[in-house]
Amino acid sequence: MNNSSMKAPNVIVIMTDDQGYGDLSCMGSPDFVTPNIDRLASDGALFRTMYANSPVCSPSRASLLTGRYPGNAGVRAILAGHRKATGLTPEIPTIASALKDLGYSTALIGKWHLGLKEGSRPLDNGFDYFYGFMAGCIDYYSHIFYYGMSDGGNDPTHDLWENNEEIYENGEYFTELATKKTVGYIREHSQNDTPFMIYLGYNAPHYPMHAPKEYMDRFAHLPWDRQVMAAMIGAVDDGVGAIVDELKRQGIYENTIIYFQSDNGPSRESRNYMDGCGDPYYGGSQGSFKGHKFSLFEGGIRVPALISYPAGISGNQIIDEPVAAMDLFPTLLNLAGGCSEGYVLDGVDLSTLLTTKGVSVHDRIFWEMEGQTAVREGNYKLVLNGQLVESEPPQDKVFLSDLANDPCEANNIAEQYPEITEKLKCAAEQWRNEMESNWDKKFAGNYKNLA
Repeated sequence: MNNSSMKAPNVIVIMTDDQGYGDLSCMGSPDFVTPNIDRLASDGALFRTMYANSPVCSPSRASLLTGRYPGNAGVRAILAGHRKATGLTPEIPTIASALKDLGYSTALIGKWHLGLKEGSRPLDNGFDYFYGFMAGCIDYYSHIFYYGMSDGGNDPTHDLWENNEEIYENGEYFTELATKKTVGYIREHSQNDTPFMIYLGYNAPHYPMHAPKEYMDRFAHLPWDRQVMAAMIGAVDDGVGAIVDELKRQGIYENTIIYFQSDNGPSRESRNYMDGCGDPYYGGSQGSFKGHKFSLFEGGIRVPALISYPAGISGNQIIDEPVAAMDLFPTLLNLAGGCSEGYVLDGVDLSTLLTTKGVSVHDRIFWEMEGQTAVREGNYKLVLNGQLVESEPPQDKVFLSDLANDPCEANNIAEQYPEITEKLKCAAEQWRNEMESNWDKKFAGNYKNLA
């Protein structure tokens, strides 16, 4: 029975981890094959200028879920993985809590990385059900968080949960586990009178670089670093296909909003290799852009993204307008029949852009990452103290580019356009100062002695 006309749309948000802009075939990858994700894009809208609100995972995810800049959501950096680590709190509404107020059943399956301390866990922040892990990454088969060990000798921690109970599924590949749980949740809730919302956080293709043999064999013609990256994303693509098949089997695909996005640009961290070589990793592709994860140049923050909603959004759309992950909260809430006006948000509703092809939704978009600050206004983008490579000195103290003519940010035109440079520099510094002041008043105390 197709009950799509009887209730508000279901919502599925899919986020991958450290996937570069160029690592989908619908984004132009010449060596990856992602037919299921590509099909979603053709059924809806492909964003060619979608920005993560941070070049690293925790603040990026916080922005998507809260509709706020990271500093206004209470998460500005990669959070620790021990069980006292704080993060999001119920004082900041999430899209899950907003949809729950509309009668939705809400589930988080996969990666959280927004706090392990009680009060910062998924069930504290709008989700009725949780299956997954709470730290930044896990071994795909043992589900153990090892990576704090390199930062000062922290012990490895098992990190697989169902709701607030620790569970064990040793030997099961986590990408496939997350897909199976998602399909099961759809099957269980598809014919209920209430709609559902699933936030599916795949850990792929974040290190450790693990993939089953069937996926490695699928891309055996590629060099190892690209092969394993393609294999991990191939498992995600198969998962997306299984999810869409289940939605169609239940007769609810047309009335389900599916949003897909990576959290930030590709990682160049040497631990991706798992061989102790210490060389930077280049298995992920940022397309033609410069910069990677940790950088405020385009490669660190411009991410693959798409949205599909056959009952409400026309297919085969290409959206070039600059938009950001924080826009998802008001967009989903309004498409679901709610109203975002009662929430404190930095994001804007994209539903008009998606349905009537209106333009110019943002006057400016801002970013910050440690010593870096950036702003985009129209086609001009200014980066202050921009780091091309993490832990190295800034490339330039002030870097201005015209992304319409130089999308790769190859040329610094700050001296050629001093008035534009000064205007954007003042705007970026004012935004950063206001954010820092708000952070000190509202959030700084949450992080004392919790690193």
